[in-house]
Amino acid sequence: MDGLKIAVVGSGSTYTPELIEGFINRRDTMPISRLALLDIDDRKLNIVGALAERMVSHAGLACDVILTKDYESALYGADFVFAQIRVGRLAARILDEKIPLKYDLIGQETTGIGGFFKALRTIPVLTGLAEHMKRLCPSAWLINFSNPSGICAQALLDHTGVKMMGLCNAPIGMMENPSKLFTAEPAEIDYVGLNHLSFVTGIRGEGRDFLREAVEGNDELLEKLDGQMGFSKEIIRIVGGIPNGYLRYFMFPRESLAKMKAAELSRGEECVAIEEDLLKLYSDANLYVKPELLSKRGGAKYSEVACSLAESIYTDNGGLHVVNTYNRGAIPYLADDDVVETIACVGADGPVTVASQESGGDYIRGIVRAVKAYERLTVKAAVEGSRDAAIAALLANPLIGDYGAATRCFDEMLEAHRAYLPQFN
Repeated sequence: MDGLKIAVVGSGSTYTPELIEGFINRRDTMPISRLALLDIDDRKLNIVGALAERMVSHAGLACDVILTKDYESALYGADFVFAQIRVGRLAARILDEKIPLKYDLIGQETTGIGGFFKALRTIPVLTGLAEHMKRLCPSAWLINFSNPSGICAQALLDHTGVKMMGLCNAPIGMMENPSKLFTAEPAEIDYVGLNHLSFVTGIRGEGRDFLREAVEGNDELLEKLDGQMGFSKEIIRIVGGIPNGYLRYFMFPRESLAKMKAAELSRGEECVAIEEDLLKLYSDANLYVKPELLSKRGGAKYSEVACSLAESIYTDNGGLHVVNTYNRGAIPYLADDDVVETIACVGADGPVTVASQESGGDYIRGIVRAVKAYERLTVKAAVEGSRDAAIAALLANPLIGDYGAATRCFDEMLEAHRAYLPQFN
């Protein structure tokens, strides 16, 4: 490649400076000649895009920055496409969070019925993007950060044929933190599960598996794990691994629901205020670096995860990354074509999944299989506009399961999001 051409779809996101910083930091290994920033929101595109231009200019990158609302000009000839879209914007997220509470269901951006509706809105737009890519940049890699990342990856890989991987910024913290507890050298980690439903199941170093010893009776080691990802040592012992923080909704559903009902503002409403503060900062013509306030938005390690993945593809360095991709034997109790969140060796030809030495006991196997069934049904509902598949998905989800609440909430949310759900019209 003679100068990389990169397109960012959803570039009005306040996370974009995080991504630009990652490109700047990799200027020697990823020489970018063209950066196309696409968004449908004029105000955010212009504010965030102007900051991106200043960051690139201040860093001295010989890179054209294009602000556009047009797929043709953004995607033509691209080598990488980064997607970070939010269909319906934060207003839709707030509905996802607040409507379910009326039915005593957890309202959350990517989990439960809130995440389900985010998938229904997002999948058609991403599959449409993939069709544009096949026409305008057929050799490009799509790196998707749009949530729910795993479900979106399942839909894209099953139904479009585009080269893609899904990403999340949670795994890097899950793997870094426990490794430091037991050994000065980087530990070998087993990481298994699905996006926002994952577990660290092995921490190996110095000829030992510290996690296995801990959960099998070494109280001294178990004590060191107390509080990891917000979970007690007892829970870690019982489930046989360190859960992703999103598992708190599954393990403490009543407490989670009560907190949501008692909160003065939903998380989406809090994000509206944070986003406006960020946009005000970004509007300062003298700002040319990523502001510290961005860390409050929840995008920690975004550039590290996304840009290092692209770097591994471009340089063919065989780096290890946690990605959402086809299983292909990484987790033995799931099908090869189930999209999982797993460690993969990534080079120019894409991901090669790494089989886990410790794939989890009965609890982990059971909940991962159940939520995978929900994810598969969600993709079917999103692609086909099938109400039956939608209700079946909600019944399969361990956070829902109640037919009466599921159907009533589904009908209200379908009406609330009707403008973004053409497949159900």
